[in-house]
Amino acid sequence: MHDRIVLKGMRFFGRHGVLEREQLQRQPFVVDVVLYVDASTAALSDELEDTVDYGVVYHLVRSKVEGESFRLLETLAHDLAQTLLRSCPVHGVGVTVKKPRVPLPGTLDYAAVEVERWRPK
Repeated sequence: MHDRIVLKGMRFFGRHGVLEREQLQRQPFVVDVVLYVDASTAALSDELEDTVDYGVVYHLVRSKVEGESFRLLETLAHDLAQTLLRSCPVHGVGVTVKKPRVPLPGTLDYAAVEVERWRPK
């Protein structure tokens, strides 16, 4: 069993999609992150260095969503997960990328991709 740190509803503007106009014009994306951790040390020490700094996670996600361009949400979500695994003291991560403005001929709230990635044991 793992403890979780959750950052939900991070909103950024990026250039992700298969259509040319999606690569040229920024559009909104919403990212949720679940970090699977052992929070027992931090709970006892009450010190930031014993846990994951939310500001670091936010900055990593923001720089990836706003600074790079991917055709597929699957690729963006996977890349975010791998970046967080490399950069944070976590056992695993869950990443959800939501795209509210999907170029489809109908109405929907958003399209989303959810991935989970774990450190090898």
